[in-house]
Amino acid sequence: MADTVNPYGIIAEFDNPADTMHAAEKVRDAGFRKWDVFTPFPVHGMDKAMGLKNSKVGWFSFLGGVTGYTCGMLMIWWMNAVDYPIVVGGKPMFSPFSAFPPSYELTILLGSFGSLFGMLFLNRLPRLYHPLLKNRRFALATHDRFFIVIETADPKYSETETRKLLESLGTRHIEVVEE
Repeated sequence: MADTVNPYGIIAEFDNPADTMHAAEKVRDAGFRKWDVFTPFPVHGMDKAMGLKNSKVGWFSFLGGVTGYTCGMLMIWWMNAVDYPIVVGGKPMFSPFSAFPPSYELTILLGSFGSLFGMLFLNRLPRLYHPLLKNRRFALATHDRFFIVIETADPKYSETETRKLLESLGTRHIEVVEE
């Protein structure tokens, strides 16, 4: 029984951030959608070069914060006005001023949980396995090398055409990564 190994994508290695940025712009302009850039440090302008949109994590934070504030106000209202009302000196059963500190704290707590779990959800984490981790050269991405990976799942992917494109961009090394 023969073991068939599916290719995950093609990986290209670059020497410096400028070459990687130029290559990312060319890959974006070629119309690829399922590709990524790996660098040992953040490269200013790379998100624009890749054509990435703004992150949606902020919406998760906002929704978590609104939920926290609403729950804090409802909790204080329920406890003071409905569940155990005690009239103290003719004061109202519920005052938003006295309920603000716990509501504020819940806003911060649930907003931070929203951003954390939103980031995990959008990045599809935890991911315990990735095919790139088997590639020995890819380990240099944490030291001093820059990589562009184009996945085979991309609709425009053709091994020969993609290889020609990456070679024309001045890559140092090209290799097919197996799953």
